[in-house]
Amino acid sequence: MRVGFDNEKYIKMQSQHIEERIGKFGDKLYLEFGGKLFDDFHASRVLPGFEPDSKLRMLMKLSDRAEIVIVINAADIEKNKVRGDLGITYDEDVRRLMKEFENRGLYVGSVVLTHYAGQMGAAVFKEKLEKKNVKVYLHYTIEGYPSNIPLIVSDEGYGRNEYIETTRPLVVVTAPGPGSGKMATCLSQLYHDNKRGIKAGYAKYETFPIWNIPLKHPVNLAYEAATADLNDINMIDPFHLEAYGETTVNYNRDIEIFPVLNAIFEGIYGENPYKSPTDMGVNMAGNCIVDDEACREASHMEIIRRYYAAMNGVVKEKASENEVYKIELLMKQAKITTDDRKVTVAAKDREQELGVPTAAIEISDGTIITSKTSDLLGASAALLLNALKYLGDVDHDTHLISPEAIGPIQELKTKYLGGKNPRLHTDEVLIALSISALTDANAKKALEQLPKLKGCQVHTSGMLSNVDINTFKKLGIDLTSEPIIKGKSN
Repeated sequence: MRVGFDNEKYIKMQSQHIEERIGKFGDKLYLEFGGKLFDDFHASRVLPGFEPDSKLRMLMKLSDRAEIVIVINAADIEKNKVRGDLGITYDEDVRRLMKEFENRGLYVGSVVLTHYAGQMGAAVFKEKLEKKNVKVYLHYTIEGYPSNIPLIVSDEGYGRNEYIETTRPLVVVTAPGPGSGKMATCLSQLYHDNKRGIKAGYAKYETFPIWNIPLKHPVNLAYEAATADLNDINMIDPFHLEAYGETTVNYNRDIEIFPVLNAIFEGIYGENPYKSPTDMGVNMAGNCIVDDEACREASHMEIIRRYYAAMNGVVKEKASENEVYKIELLMKQAKITTDDRKVTVAAKDREQELGVPTAAIEISDGTIITSKTSDLLGASAALLLNALKYLGDVDHDTHLISPEAIGPIQELKTKYLGGKNPRLHTDEVLIALSISALTDANAKKALEQLPKLKGCQVHTSGMLSNVDINTFKKLGIDLTSEPIIKGKSN
């Protein structure tokens, strides 16, 4: 894979830039941290070379000066909102985040429950955290937010929120997902600090859109595709253009809220230290792109993956057709189609030729390998074996798992466990392969190739079971599937 992003330069430059921003405000900086902190796989896909934990590693350079505040919307706790990529609820993710940060030597100062209105689930969550000696603060809904500035910037508005006690100059405000109230938490703290005579500032760290690359750059279009369900739209920052005569990119929500932020800053300080939403940001990612073409190509592939994810979501009734329409429009702007994804074409051509469910994988050297559904294996399971044979230089016709060994597994599935599909799925075939590896040198050689599948591209001619989807995810494979339910055939 071509590297398009200098990760080490990014970590160094980003931490230095945040240090400089802390210095501009003196006592304290509240840094609203958008996106995922240590598992940003979207960024690693569209900026090849970006490590998923880059932002966390950058923060670790500031660990002696930073503390983390985790924000969660009480309403999200009440409705058991689930983080889609991990399949866990937001309150579970708060506990996961705390553990991950602390394991990396980062100090988690407290948790804030926003939009608190006595929700039972939120109250129980608060009690559980406090039993573990975690400080929990309550922030409330403000009537007329964000337009009622006189109420917001008053003792009945921000003043009603509990003041978060912090001890370090950099306060990183993060959350399990969007809509948690990170910005409002930061601004509430500015109000309280100002009343206490503490000179505090606010900055925003969002990786996307990247402000200093073109509006319609594929990296920025890929961000729009990733947030199609949120209706985020990349825009030229009109405030920055007016103030500096410089064209920069931001997104609609920050641009729309800026006049309100301006009024809130004026209400707290008498003036706004920032002239534009872009001014508030600290993201240095655009300065670390070293191969623009590699990032463009990677972003094109990400847009196509997002398109298939949306299409699958519609079939599963978990996404709206509007998401699909929006991504289709982005694909037109990027001048790409699904045929630009090589494995998509290979899998569809193979199915048309054979008339059975198929799959295709693109190995890191550009080789395309295909598979089909058989009596013994689903197409996805067969694909893994075919790819591992290729990577391990094992002859394609060699049986890594003997058909005689597969038979008892099929009998277990159908006769004893009540399954209707006798074919082995991806997880089952990997278990069988690991057993074969104990006595078969070729199977052992093939099994040792598993790490090389990370970053490979796969397309299947039909939608997969959650078991197969999760197996591909664990292997680090980028998967797309035709939005077609194949029944029990795979």
